[in-house]
Amino acid sequence: MLQTNIYTDALKHSIFKIIAQATEEINSNSYVIGGFVRDYFLRRGAHIDIDIVCIGNGIELAQKVAQLLPEKPKVQVFKTYGTAMLRCDDLEIEFVGARKESYSEKSRNPKVSIGTLEDDQNRRDFTINAMAFSLNEKDYGILLDPFNGMDDLKEKIIRTPLEPDITYSDDPLRMMRAIRFASQLNFNIETKSLQAITKNADRIKIITNERVVTELHKILASDKPSVGLILLEETGLLQHFLPELTALKGVDEVSGERHKDNFYHSLQVVDNIAQNTDNLWLRWSALLHDIGKAPTKKFDKEIGWTFHAHEFVGAKMVYTLFKRLKLPLNEKMKFVQKMVYMSSRPIDIVGKVTDAAVRRLVFDAGDYIEDLMTLCDADITTQNSKRYKQYRKNFQLVREKIVAVEERDRIRNFQPPITGEMIMKAFKIKPSREIGLIKETIKEAILEGEIPNEYDACYAFMLKEGKKLGLKS
Repeated sequence: MLQTNIYTDALKHSIFKIIAQATEEINSNSYVIGGFVRDYFLRRGAHIDIDIVCIGNGIELAQKVAQLLPEKPKVQVFKTYGTAMLRCDDLEIEFVGARKESYSEKSRNPKVSIGTLEDDQNRRDFTINAMAFSLNEKDYGILLDPFNGMDDLKEKIIRTPLEPDITYSDDPLRMMRAIRFASQLNFNIETKSLQAITKNADRIKIITNERVVTELHKILASDKPSVGLILLEETGLLQHFLPELTALKGVDEVSGERHKDNFYHSLQVVDNIAQNTDNLWLRWSALLHDIGKAPTKKFDKEIGWTFHAHEFVGAKMVYTLFKRLKLPLNEKMKFVQKMVYMSSRPIDIVGKVTDAAVRRLVFDAGDYIEDLMTLCDADITTQNSKRYKQYRKNFQLVREKIVAVEERDRIRNFQPPITGEMIMKAFKIKPSREIGLIKETIKEAILEGEIPNEYDACYAFMLKEGKKLGLKS
């Protein structure tokens, strides 16, 4: 096993000395392994999740550590997995006994047996995650790096400790993790490893949607999500959980008329969004904003390629997709639906930025108008610099008009000043369809600018509309 320099400066937090003391008291050996070690060398800032591997009983070590800590934190024990976890300050520390693993073809859950540190490092997903710092008195702070993970860190390579075909077949979630790390760290996946992911892509079917989505969210949260998304598509993984997106790939041509590749366009929009916001659900909106184009694509001899009502179709597809992937079906899903449904609205009013059009846009978008405009800004992906400048200029005009209309008309999430109770009292009627008709007519009149959003004007308009319906005040 390769032993290199001593890194006691990485172990400055008092918790490590306490773990070392606990290790001595139970007559064992322990090591910090995985992400903490990797991120120390990458200078990625404080790593709050710490993995400790114990040669022996990890649960016993966790309980001893808790006894030695002044605050005596509660130890959470997960007997099924033979692990334990406790919290100290802002740190979450997980303890596990060193182990060997063997897998069956139909499950990523291994059969586990007691092992050595070398066995435990062998089962790790990537060389950069197999490095460990010793917490033992005889060699405290020594780096144990049997697979030359340090070299791979320097060369920015994702590589498996053992044969990649076996690594990915045993636990297919590692394929998602490889691509996630490539996206997060801007690393390259070693060629042999990338080929193994492509070969084993179908194995992702045995992984639950929840676990796939966890990795997908980390890819979407990276600085340039397209890096991971392109790798997912090229290896054949993406089609297994986001077929609506891969259906956008490719360019058709009829009579010399072509359309843009909406798959790569969508990835560019996600990257553009990522430069402006870390809002995960706005990133989802960017990714899915054109999914309705695949099922609505048609060629018209007169006007070329069309995607009529793709926003409406796409918004409906969002629900189906979220439900299948077990994503939240709450306000987060409704937000993505609204963004997809309205994704072309600001574009549609460019060139005819009337007060009425802007009022309707602001009213329909509500509190999400800024998010919608951010999405539409990101949707400008033309490589033609002249067109790009013109599109941005047009959007700036829309933004300025939104501010002006908002200040004057107070349209966002507005409720007309006339209520159903007022209508019933004015016309001495009971609840009826006429009340709904009058309220809708008042709202439309305000949005169209026929009357101001003020009580007196709306009340007079109500009396007039009621009269048209045969009501007497």
